[in-house]
Amino acid sequence: MSALRKKFGDDYQVVTTSSSGSGFNQPAAEKKKKRQRFVDKNGRCNVQHGNLGGETSRYLSDLFTTLVDLKWRWNLFIFILTYTVAWLFMASMWWVIAYIRGDLNRAHDDKYTPCVANVYNFPSAFLFFIETEATIGYGYRYITDKCPEGIILFLFQSILGSIVDAFLIGCMFIKMSQPKKRAETLMFSEHAAISMRDGKLTLMFRVGNLRNSHMVSAQIRCKLLKSRQTPEGEFLPLDQLELDVGFRTGADQLFLVSPLTICHVIDSRSPFYELSQRSMQTEQFEIVVILEGIVETTGMTCQARTSYTEDEVLWGHRFFPVISLEEGFFKVDYSQFHATFEVPTPPYSVKEQEEALLLSSPLTAPSLSNSGERDTSLDGLETLADAATESTTKLPSKLQRMTGREGLPRKLLRMSSTASEMTYSLGELPVKLQRISSVPGVSEERPAAGRVARPIAEPISQSVADLPPKLQKLAGGGGGVVGVGVGGRMDGHLPPKLRKMNSDRFT
Repeated sequence: MSALRKKFGDDYQVVTTSSSGSGFNQPAAEKKKKRQRFVDKNGRCNVQHGNLGGETSRYLSDLFTTLVDLKWRWNLFIFILTYTVAWLFMASMWWVIAYIRGDLNRAHDDKYTPCVANVYNFPSAFLFFIETEATIGYGYRYITDKCPEGIILFLFQSILGSIVDAFLIGCMFIKMSQPKKRAETLMFSEHAAISMRDGKLTLMFRVGNLRNSHMVSAQIRCKLLKSRQTPEGEFLPLDQLELDVGFRTGADQLFLVSPLTICHVIDSRSPFYELSQRSMQTEQFEIVVILEGIVETTGMTCQARTSYTEDEVLWGHRFFPVISLEEGFFKVDYSQFHATFEVPTPPYSVKEQEEALLLSSPLTAPSLSNSGERDTSLDGLETLADAATESTTKLPSKLQRMTGREGLPRKLLRMSSTASEMTYSLGELPVKLQRISSVPGVSEERPAAGRVARPIAEPISQSVADLPPKLQKLAGGGGGVVGVGVGGRMDGHLPPKLRKMNSDRFT
């Protein structure tokens, strides 16, 4: 039985089908070839350095780090071999001194003082060295003052032994105290999931800490490894891209006491901006997760790594909750740490969703189909602006100063007249257009072409002396042109009620 998700509009339904009921035998699906990973699930990087040539000498220049990086079996072999060779070499030196002095032939002569007492052969010389080096000091074999070369060899033995002990014991100590094993108690979920969270398509995975000791200053980073080709034709294998997991908001700084779900919001800045459920079946990428922190007990920096390939990313899944409130404490159920369940998730990419939303939005600009009418209207508006500009220049100097446009260039006067002075002389317009023009917020940017071109220079150039006495008094008291309200409108031909509405609207 296999579960197939089929799409019906925006709803999804899980359909269970069986291949046994079909009328013909379907071949079994071939197993997908195991993809080569850059980083294994346990954090090991699958990289081998070859053809180094003469660069191998660089490893010997940093011998201590080279020994620490070796595997344990090689470390133990070098440790045992170094001590064995050093002990055999120093025992041979003591035997050579005894042989040259003739101490081996006169070892039982009580009147003869040898270099080292009770050294008869090589085994006895080897035991003397071990007793001296390990500071055991049984008291049976000892160096005498009649052997200056033995004193010099004893000093050399002490210095060489200290160096060998410091190097090998220090190497073993660093090897044992490495925090690599601390990473074994840091868990990552087996799969990553993509679903909606807070109304946004989000890539999620889970991390956890099995120990009660905390990871101090824990920080998490994500890298997307994906091969691509540049516009110049250059092929970049395993190009590394950064995945934002909260760097701008500080969410990448973790308080890792209980399992946490790490989120990467897929938006226009995300490398997954064009990733959909269908395209993910053909994509090849690898997400490398790096968790760093300081081990609380040792103070050493620890790093844990894992990766997710495209077949380990589950579309339309969400993680099960693992924290429950018990009596007096919070309990973490790690049996559900890797478990996920399906949730309704659109199969489209974020780019496709934004384009669909833009097309279906009612705020989209209307189609500009009436291009001829629009061009005619614009020509009429330009003619109206020229007429308004010429009429303004014919006003008396006092009124020109009050209008604030005296001395402006012709081009600026034409630009400024398009917003206010084109609405002059409402009395010359039909009643229907007067009613529309008197409503606040109604744009007069698209008047009819035949009506806009009507000249208005004569009403605007009307002098104050030709007005009735009552309007002259109002003009003199207001200090402006008769009938010109705030915004440059002439209300002389409007009824009293509309003039009052205009005056209230522009004051």
